[in-house]
Amino acid sequence: MSQIPWWGVPLIAVVFALAGAAVAVLVQARDEYARSRVRRTRRWYDERKTAYVELMAVFERVVYRLRAGYAAGDREPDPLVYLDEVGPALANVRLLASGPVRSAALAVHLLLEKLHTTGGPAPVPGVEPQKHARELLTQVPLVMQEFEAAVRDELDISPSPPSLGDDVAPAAPLRSLLRRPSLRQDRQ
Repeated sequence: MSQIPWWGVPLIAVVFALAGAAVAVLVQARDEYARSRVRRTRRWYDERKTAYVELMAVFERVVYRLRAGYAAGDREPDPLVYLDEVGPALANVRLLASGPVRSAALAVHLLLEKLHTTGGPAPVPGVEPQKHARELLTQVPLVMQEFEAAVRDELDISPSPPSLGDDVAPAAPLRSLLRRPSLRQDRQ
């Protein structure tokens, strides 16, 4: 007869079953935490990207409308139309953006707001007011470039595709090593 008591084997089985269940719960919790972090990071990126693109589109529409107005001879753009259009997009960016992006967006906004204020931008001695407004309008794309650069930095967007790196080789040569030799090669 064995020296192990009758209750020993079921006890050991229960202990290992509980330990296995605990490990499974811990692994599942770790995986869920990792998935939630990925979802939050993706949502963070998508929210900001959407807000920035929306604000850039509003700025482009406003610049186009100002250029068309100056070309047609309209002297006074409506500031309320501008504020109604840019307000929600700018508020979104102000809430979501980091400091450099927020500053760049507000710089573009202030420049466009100067062009929309009653009476036009502050007069410069010796320069015609209409000419001064057009010169300010030509500065908007330059300030927009600073905004775009700040967005690219924050979202880590590069104009070139990501490289494979020095230590990573393309997958195609590895696949060719795994293929079976053809029958023609075996016969030769």
